[in-house]
Amino acid sequence: MPLLPQNVLIPWHVAARLPPAIIWRGHSGDSMADEQPSFWARLKQHHIYRVAAWYGASIAVLIQIVARAFPYFGWSSAVPAVIIILIAGFPVAMVLAWLLVTPADAASQTVWQRRHWKLGAIVVPVVIAAVVVSGYFAWGVSKRHVQRLAEASAVTAAIPTKSIAVLPFENLSADKNNEYFVAGMQDLILTKLADIGDLKVIARTSTANYASHPDNLKSVGRQLGVASVLEGSVQKQGTQVLINVQLIDADTESHIWAQAYTRTLDNVFGVEGEVAEKIAAALDAKLTHAETARLAAVPTQNQAAFDLFLRAEYQTNQGEIGGGNPLFFAVAIPLYRQAIERDPGFALAYARLSYVESALAWEGASGQDAGQLNAQARADAEQALKLAPDLAASQLALGYNDYLGHLDYDGALKAFAAALALRPNDPDALEAQGLAQRRMGRFDAAIASLEQAFTQNPRNSVLAEDIGSTYMGVGRYPDAERWSSRALTLDPGNISATEDLVHSILFGSGDVARALAAADPATRGSTIPERYSNRAKIGMRVPLLIYQRQYRQALELLDSVPGPNIPDPFLRYVIIGKPQTKARLFRLLAEPDRAKPLYEQVLPILRAQLKVQQDVNLALVWNRIAEAELGLGHTAEGLDAVARSQAIASRSNDRISAARVMELNAGLYAQVHRPDLAVPLAAKSLATPGIGDHYSPVMLWLDPAWDPIRNDPHFQALLMQYAKYKPAVTYDSAPAAATSASASTH
Repeated sequence: MPLLPQNVLIPWHVAARLPPAIIWRGHSGDSMADEQPSFWARLKQHHIYRVAAWYGASIAVLIQIVARAFPYFGWSSAVPAVIIILIAGFPVAMVLAWLLVTPADAASQTVWQRRHWKLGAIVVPVVIAAVVVSGYFAWGVSKRHVQRLAEASAVTAAIPTKSIAVLPFENLSADKNNEYFVAGMQDLILTKLADIGDLKVIARTSTANYASHPDNLKSVGRQLGVASVLEGSVQKQGTQVLINVQLIDADTESHIWAQAYTRTLDNVFGVEGEVAEKIAAALDAKLTHAETARLAAVPTQNQAAFDLFLRAEYQTNQGEIGGGNPLFFAVAIPLYRQAIERDPGFALAYARLSYVESALAWEGASGQDAGQLNAQARADAEQALKLAPDLAASQLALGYNDYLGHLDYDGALKAFAAALALRPNDPDALEAQGLAQRRMGRFDAAIASLEQAFTQNPRNSVLAEDIGSTYMGVGRYPDAERWSSRALTLDPGNISATEDLVHSILFGSGDVARALAAADPATRGSTIPERYSNRAKIGMRVPLLIYQRQYRQALELLDSVPGPNIPDPFLRYVIIGKPQTKARLFRLLAEPDRAKPLYEQVLPILRAQLKVQQDVNLALVWNRIAEAELGLGHTAEGLDAVARSQAIASRSNDRISAARVMELNAGLYAQVHRPDLAVPLAAKSLATPGIGDHYSPVMLWLDPAWDPIRNDPHFQALLMQYAKYKPAVTYDSAPAAATSASASTH
């Protein structure tokens, strides 16, 4: 048998069929024992050393990539698994290298045979990493899918079967000016449903932005947390009215009940009660005798009074949209009065009139005497109670007059409790209760009431903002930021929520740059409504620039605000806010001669406000008068105004606003270099629960109001007391005549 060529490696399945002499014999005739390579030679022959080196280098590179890149994409939890599997793959690569046998004679090797060990050493860890990452994310996707299904099931299970949302009714009238009538019918039906204690009824403000007939009712139901939805349409033609309503299962989108009501204007009264009763029966809601009686009751039998009332309600609702516009309230008041003239027994009109009068007096933006408005509101609330003591709106009117008109929070809570006894889940009464508790300094109770109201009114941006500002009052700034962001998600144009978001960032961290970014709605992909743009500049961006000592830049921004002859529901921000803020900037720039004419301009306006404001709002007016007097160099008059402001704040039951007035007055004492008065008042203000809504310890380092006494030992002691709140970045506290001041970390 011919011999095989020497130094040829024979695969094992071929060698098994050949005689040993043929297999191992060489040209020299050496024995098999002499020709067998050593173990270390075999390792070298199989490129084990090189594979180990290449594999090690490959996984080192992969680990660096994974460790740096994955956290950037939020995949940090996958990093340990990839590293462990890559290391565990080392023996696998060694075994593969041993099994992949190649000719020992380099001259006879193909290109693939010469490179396969290098490719294997690289490909093996890459494949392992790819498999691990793919498996990890497949598992993650599966886990999230299961979690979403579980959450969806939990949400569905948590939704009460006896729950309903009334979507905006569609106006099918040829005359679109009948929108007030359509909205009014929806509100009346919703109000009747809210009288049924066995039902969870979502408030109008949470449904206002939905379409009359949305495409995805299942999604709407989950967003609002209801099992059923009421859709409707109203067609008004002359004296004829056609009302169509249909109750729909939100999950299956199947119809539960539907009916059409054909009425004339003189017999449309009571339709809302009939609809509410049919819905209660369809949802198997139990009615008490009192509830049945309230459903059957009609607010008025007078057609003209009814129409005027619906027009007034439309104006009131418009005034409460988007943070509130008190000028709509002023339009609503004479309409309510005309309705009452047509029907003196119209209790609901008295109640709603009283609420609007109290709210308008609190806003103080109408120029009407606040005292007279409050007195009239009290009389109207008492008349509503006399006519209909079991009407929840009557109790709410009385409570709001106590709350807004007299700062009698104990009385307000009693009235709101009476309203809740009639309507246990009424979101308006729950919200009012929470706001009163907050003013009393009962913040935990206030948060509980407001969050309970939010379950009944889950799309109400104003309510979400109230919750955020309440958290801010007690210094829980991360919670405040979360709720303010939630409010802006519901309504990107909510200017008050924007202010709260800015302040929660500023007061919580002292990060002025981040607060400035939050003040710009473009960073959220939204815009502030034009009517609020001036308020945003004067109330947010200018103060933040002041804290950065960017006085010239703040002046430029202020000059971009138009004069007072523009339609702006918050005229006080332009008429008073702009010149007074501009005067303050000139004073900070050590240019008092340019500040004085502006202070002279606002003083008469401020003194006129003394006649129309009340209590703690009056204290704020006196504070601004004091600033103007001091800016004019009238020290005695300024200190007298500060004392008047402080006296009002000291006797006020309003814990939140009183603390704010104390801080502002302390700043004025600092302006006249009176640390003996400024520091104790500032310390008292900062120690008062509720101040966090307006100020925080970080501002001791940022606010230039303290610059005149910054080096005083008493103020330095106050800084030491709150040293843990010192922000990471502070700003040059010297009076600035330059365009800006550089940041420092002193």
